[in-house]
Amino acid sequence: MSVLSFKPNIVINNLISGLKDRTKDIMAQRFGFINPERKTLDAIGQKYNITRERVRQVINFALNSIKQSPAIESVQPAFSELKDVIGKKGWILSERELLDYLADEPILKNHIFFLLELGDDFARFKEDDDFYHRWTVDEEGADGVHQALKRLHQEIKEDRVLSEKEIISLLRADAEDFIQSASWRKEISDEILRSWLNISKIITSNHLGEWGSVFSPLIRPRGMRDLVFLILKKHGSPMHFSEAAQKISQCFSCPAHIATVHNELIKDGRFVLVGRGIYGLAEWGYKPGTVREVIKDIIKTNGPLSKEEIVKTVLKKRYIKENTILVGLQNRQYFRRNKDGKYITNSN
Repeated sequence: MSVLSFKPNIVINNLISGLKDRTKDIMAQRFGFINPERKTLDAIGQKYNITRERVRQVINFALNSIKQSPAIESVQPAFSELKDVIGKKGWILSERELLDYLADEPILKNHIFFLLELGDDFARFKEDDDFYHRWTVDEEGADGVHQALKRLHQEIKEDRVLSEKEIISLLRADAEDFIQSASWRKEISDEILRSWLNISKIITSNHLGEWGSVFSPLIRPRGMRDLVFLILKKHGSPMHFSEAAQKISQCFSCPAHIATVHNELIKDGRFVLVGRGIYGLAEWGYKPGTVREVIKDIIKTNGPLSKEEIVKTVLKKRYIKENTILVGLQNRQYFRRNKDGKYITNSN
């Protein structure tokens, strides 16, 4: 259901009705009034055997003719409504978000795009290194949003991942002075800040709703290893490789073969085997090694320990049965008890 009270196609048909047939056809092809795909200047020129520059001249002449025609007055309510929509959603919106909000059908989006191009109140910023195509009804306000987002870009490092609440809070802080300025007294909601984030090409969210740099493998995974890492990090505790494969298929809508996932876990130092087929992250404090090596490391770090203390500590580092630990302690080649009955290594 359209959020607009007017029908863009009807408005545009009235506006171009006074143009010559060839000019109307060129406009329809260029702006996608009939077919969703907007034709290039070269493609249109080939159809009419004219240069791309001549096509550009025809379009510019048509736009000027429409702006000077009496029919343009009847479109002012439509322009006002579009301006009001952009204003309420934060004065600046990414082109995709704006058109998706206003229409579902591609051709209808093309009609709205044309009206935005035609209206004097609307300014379009082309995509650049930092931002996507975007529309504004306040160029001064748009500059304030750009500056706030650039400050945010500098803060978000590749290894930093935040919740949506955290990223919005950071943007609000970066835009605080701008928001408090005389021309921006309106209350800036989280929804508006969320829309501002959608302008950025540097910061985005992943499939799990976490935010960060587009250069981070946690935000834009580059392969199966990164997908496994992301799933484990989101889960927060070790998982069996078969469960990790299942979660990847569910969350990312891509096939994750169990054997492939297992192979990636084995080869990547970010993952540590902590049980039969169960892997945790090295950044959680898990270290690779056999149960015997884990016991030796615990005794080396903490000094002589009782059997109960060793079992309790090992079970924090490995998903294994208690009996496996006890069997390891009985290996006199590596462990023995001191005079206090506590276990030490034979190297002590």
